[in-house]
Amino acid sequence: MRLATVLTPVNEKNLQLAAQCGVEELVVRYPGDQLGALKRAVEQAAAYGLGVRVVEGYLPIERLKIGQDDGRQLAAMQRLMEQMSDCQVPLLCYNFMAGTDWARTELAATERGGARTTAFRLADAEKAQLLGYQASDPEHEAAAKAQTSASLWQHLDRMMDSLLPVAERLGIAMAMHPDDPPLPQLLGKPRIMHSVESFQQLLQRYPSKSNRICFCQGTFAAMGCDILKTIRMFGDAIAYVHFRDVRGTADAFIETFHDNGPTDMAAAMQTLWEVGFRGAMRPDHVPQMVGEEDGEPGYTMLGRLFAWGYMRGLMHAVQSRSASA
Repeated sequence: MRLATVLTPVNEKNLQLAAQCGVEELVVRYPGDQLGALKRAVEQAAAYGLGVRVVEGYLPIERLKIGQDDGRQLAAMQRLMEQMSDCQVPLLCYNFMAGTDWARTELAATERGGARTTAFRLADAEKAQLLGYQASDPEHEAAAKAQTSASLWQHLDRMMDSLLPVAERLGIAMAMHPDDPPLPQLLGKPRIMHSVESFQQLLQRYPSKSNRICFCQGTFAAMGCDILKTIRMFGDAIAYVHFRDVRGTADAFIETFHDNGPTDMAAAMQTLWEVGFRGAMRPDHVPQMVGEEDGEPGYTMLGRLFAWGYMRGLMHAVQSRSASA
């Protein structure tokens, strides 16, 4: 297991904090289509002793999701994977939320000690804020709403038919992130990756060593599944982990501190180890602690420091137990 993180922003101070806290890897966002951009990100991280093993987020696939790509987005993704191979970055994390991204209806819900955290209530869905999603033009929004579950699977088929052979050739794993919140529809737009069964279908539909899962633990918890059983079921299909927890269900939940939710996080870490997971895992959405109330919800630094320490402690515990067994 390798402790990884995103940083917002990626600057010298945050890179140094990550290194001081024992983070091993930096997860980078899509660097754009400029030649050398990914290489520069890798070199910047290396200056602080951090590796880059994952590209995640802001990928040029929004038109692919709705079946309206003219070939340029597929070409951009292929170029990205070529650059990843050149820079020895072996994992690409993506989602298939057409016209949306992770969404919350409250950005200042109260957690332990008055920390701010994010929450979602389906009853307030009209107030949902799409976090991490860049609003598209009205035509794109209409096209997203016009999709069906069947058409989204067809668009995913086309994308995977084009990209999986490239990923296989280059030794890159494509790890699908679940819909967050895990609902079959949000803001009038259908979704397909919102259940354990969806991920079983994903693995069956594309039997490839490059077709893998991003196990976003909080999202799977919101699905209501048994986390430990689900980890065991997916086993080596899990290539990447977002380690977090929520209290509630897909219709209404609140994000928690890593040690303050209903999931047995120590048992989850132990089970990941037992199924052979040795990849990158990062803390996902964290509460905003005092002094950072105006930061980016879920991605401020103080909560991330707490999460890194908590996760390192759990990692060391399971590794020590394994060594002494």
